[in-house]
Amino acid sequence: MAKWLEGVNLARGMRVGVLGGSFDPPHQGHMHLSHEALKRFDLDKILWLVSPGNPLKPNPPAPIEKRMAAARALIDHPRILVSDFEERHQTRYTFETLSALKSVWPGVNFVWLMGADNLFQFHRWENWRGIMTTMPVGVLARPKLRIAARMSVTSRVFSAARLQSKQARLLACGPAPRWSFVNMPMSGISSSQIRETGTWNHSD
Repeated sequence: MAKWLEGVNLARGMRVGVLGGSFDPPHQGHMHLSHEALKRFDLDKILWLVSPGNPLKPNPPAPIEKRMAAARALIDHPRILVSDFEERHQTRYTFETLSALKSVWPGVNFVWLMGADNLFQFHRWENWRGIMTTMPVGVLARPKLRIAARMSVTSRVFSAARLQSKQARLLACGPAPRWSFVNMPMSGISSSQIRETGTWNHSD
């Protein structure tokens, strides 16, 4: 078994949320979003994909080994898993990663998870339309961006594929394009705020 599959047991028919990012550092906001996603989208597991780096960010993140270790130390739920799938599988962009996930685990009902801040600028992502048509997308509200996210380019282009929040638990049960926007109790913490405090040693 490949190293990036160790500890990850995904079976056909499972509903699995995928939360990608640099996790530089991981924090309670990631946990909060994951807990809410498990409930709101009726998911069996959440898979944190710690990326080697973000092509949209000019400065590289802390070493992936440090970020993986911090993520594992933070996770407080048996159904939340962490993986360095992108580095092991050599995928650079989200569309490539999601396609690879579906190839490695056929029959798993994946849902791509993101905050409303990402939905707001999602149309700038590489092959964003391809992402929307590859797997269902679950969007969870973040501070100050509810209205902006709902008026985003992606929201308008894929308006016909949107499930109302009361149908969010059905998100993983149907084919893409299919997405849902749900509100949740807010957590304003961010990785950038933590880095600014100096409590996260970026270079170790």
